[in-house]
Amino acid sequence: MTLHDVALDDKFDLGKERIFLSGAQAVIRMLLMQRERDRRAGLNTAGFVSGYRGSPLGGLDMQLWRAKKQLAQSDIVFQPGLNEELAATACWGTQQAELLGEGTHDGVFSVWYGKGPGVDRSGDVFRHANLAGSSKHGGVLALMGDDHMAESSTNAHATEFLFVDTMVPILNPAGVQEIIDYGLYGFAMSRFAGTWAAIKCVKDNIESTASVDASLERLKIVVPPFDMPPGGLNIRHEIDMLGQEERLHEYKRNAASAFIHANGLNRIVYSGGRNPK
Repeated sequence: MTLHDVALDDKFDLGKERIFLSGAQAVIRMLLMQRERDRRAGLNTAGFVSGYRGSPLGGLDMQLWRAKKQLAQSDIVFQPGLNEELAATACWGTQQAELLGEGTHDGVFSVWYGKGPGVDRSGDVFRHANLAGSSKHGGVLALMGDDHMAESSTNAHATEFLFVDTMVPILNPAGVQEIIDYGLYGFAMSRFAGTWAAIKCVKDNIESTASVDASLERLKIVVPPFDMPPGGLNIRHEIDMLGQEERLHEYKRNAASAFIHANGLNRIVYSGGRNPK
């Protein structure tokens, strides 16, 4: 049996396909992969990350600081938020970079992070930003850190219900591999459907470690056919508040559903009963 040479920096080396890393490090790897996948698609994009620390996402900012060099090389900026809603507002702002045609990049993909109480206090931003829409070559992920048992929180929380209320599609990774996979799918869905995408983070995935397949060509993301309304679903200049709501209810939800179906995201992997799978 031949042993492979392994180094600590492998987790952020895009030339390495099989890597060992934590859930928080998987978020960084996913960002680097998104930037490179865009480059290979002929897009000159940049990345932005902002949020406020709190378990189970308490160590994410530390990992982002440690990866400052690798992030800078890929035009990805990490700026911790003064609080959760200011961080979310900044992520919303990144989607406006394309509107005036004055940006230096084709688009900016963005990640917000925060624990349950931070999700609660940022609900107004999530609602308005999701109504406004994401940019065609940008996209936004919201990492919601949920402490179900209140192990290090003032109360237990499961914040997917806020995203249900604001009609932000939710992806629930089962492990470290799916943090990478769902992050890439989430950005693609955000761009296609014009919504944000939420990713549920609990200690079982974000604080775990695993050996994963992080090859750039592993995922073949499918963009489904969809009958877009006039002007599409992405962010635009407008003051038509009811028009935003109409697009969200009548088109964005269906576009997100079409994307999920086309990529086989909501499928049964294991089942019990008399005929277990």
